[in-house]
Amino acid sequence: MKIAIAQLNPTIGDINHNAHQIITAAEAAASQNTRLLLTPELSLCGYPPRDLLLYPRFIDGMTQKLDAIAQNIPTQIAILVGTVTANPQARAKGQKPLFNSMALLENGQVQQIFHKRLLPTYDVFDEDRYFQTGDEVNIFSLKLPSSSSAAKNSSLNIGVTICEDLWNDEDFWGQRNYEINPIADLVASGVDLIVNLSASPFTVGKNKLREEILHHAVTRHQIPIIYVNQVGANDDLIFDGNSIVLNKEAQILARGKSFESDLITVKLDDNKNLVDPETNSIAQEIEQQAEAEIFQALVLGVQDYARKCGFTKVLLGLSGGIDSALVAAIATAAMGQENVLGVLMPSPYSSEHSVTDAIALVKNLGIKSHKLAIQEGMTAYDQILKPLFADTEFGVAEENIQSRIRGNLLMAISNKFGYLLLSTGNKSEMAVGYCTLYGDMNGGLAVIADVPKTKVFDICRWLNQDSEIIPVNIINKPPSAELKPGQTDQDSLPPYEILDSILDLIIGQHKSEAEVIEVGYEPAIVRRIMKLLSRAEFKRRQAAPVLKITDRAFGTGWRMPIASKWLIEN
Repeated sequence: MKIAIAQLNPTIGDINHNAHQIITAAEAAASQNTRLLLTPELSLCGYPPRDLLLYPRFIDGMTQKLDAIAQNIPTQIAILVGTVTANPQARAKGQKPLFNSMALLENGQVQQIFHKRLLPTYDVFDEDRYFQTGDEVNIFSLKLPSSSSAAKNSSLNIGVTICEDLWNDEDFWGQRNYEINPIADLVASGVDLIVNLSASPFTVGKNKLREEILHHAVTRHQIPIIYVNQVGANDDLIFDGNSIVLNKEAQILARGKSFESDLITVKLDDNKNLVDPETNSIAQEIEQQAEAEIFQALVLGVQDYARKCGFTKVLLGLSGGIDSALVAAIATAAMGQENVLGVLMPSPYSSEHSVTDAIALVKNLGIKSHKLAIQEGMTAYDQILKPLFADTEFGVAEENIQSRIRGNLLMAISNKFGYLLLSTGNKSEMAVGYCTLYGDMNGGLAVIADVPKTKVFDICRWLNQDSEIIPVNIINKPPSAELKPGQTDQDSLPPYEILDSILDLIIGQHKSEAEVIEVGYEPAIVRRIMKLLSRAEFKRRQAAPVLKITDRAFGTGWRMPIASKWLIEN
């Protein structure tokens, strides 16, 4: 018999569309004589639904649609659908009102419901806010086709786990993160196969970690596992797919595509073990450069954010610098060159090469462009503010006015034509506040705000490995905001190699000032970065959504206070 994986890209809250995807996948799987179809966690509503879960009509809509799906899938196939179900004992027992569930649909009905047992509350996850933990070991028996000679028994016992249920092996981590281990419980119950239905967000290197966890679980328990992951981007989170099938010898039989929807199948042999499918899914291990992986993730992030929010075109400011160049390249790959507008906004302080480099980029990418000089706007602001700014020196306020003029122009274009404005700041700048609120931070999506400046350079060099996409001069010249004569970023900041290394220790590894200094960095530089990081929190709180590619991104998983002196004084 065959089992199929539907690696789906749901839109959060679009229950009708998501149901259509599920039914279409079921029909395609049934046409290949598949007995069971697996879909990702919360495939009916999309993950993460967040506070939509507080609305009873949202839950009722899923319940009704689940029945409709059961009645509309082919009769010969069973399907596991990710959904949300009500907890009938919530009031009586003081429990959460909902379960994160998988529903087994077969023969026109909902046959069984399984509940997620481990609820993550770290990083971007906040499932304990909404869901009650399941307290039963999740198993169902699937009747095998009459034509199958699989063993002497006529049914297959399948254990169901949902995402986090897989991530609590004390032998793998060296400790238990939860009281129970759902995988071990299923093995003790004597199941023939374990499936894990997930919505696991992408971060760099996470796919390798998942495969290590799966390999360890299969090797330890000598049981095949099928891992199913959501694909696509929802707000700041990107899901990479990469569903995977391992037989009981821990061999990879099939792998879903990276960052694409997919439907893959595997076979069950007469000994109830998974075997290599006839259709050659991508079973070999694929070594992908981090730069390629990040670029692919960000392209999907922009593409889905625009599509799911109803935008068909995007715009961004082109400064002639490396950040806007990379965002332009990502936008072009995501939206198509005809749907990207780059706006050049030179000031009297802009160098000649900034304009020529931006024009060269526009030519390389084939995108549309327009030039709006801002000198007249700067003069107007000077005149308006002259009575108040009299007898003061030119400083940061005047520099930032230039950025805010540009931000206003971009927002005006966005409002006029309905384009999505992409902001172009990188993670290093966002961390230390080297960005202007209501200026270059304007936008509906912060594309590279989780990409450190040094990695921006790496990605641009990777893009140019076959042919010049990013003009070489953009990569080679010293970074500069060009808000005053002769300015470079290193006038205000340490070299980016040093800055990014220190920021990784503070942000990614949660190191204290003393621990960072102990690594070998100058105390004065470390203290200054600590202060800048803390003082820029109010800016980050007002920033556009940040596409997440690291374990510690400025977004839903970053919950630092604004009015705090802890980082500064400790």
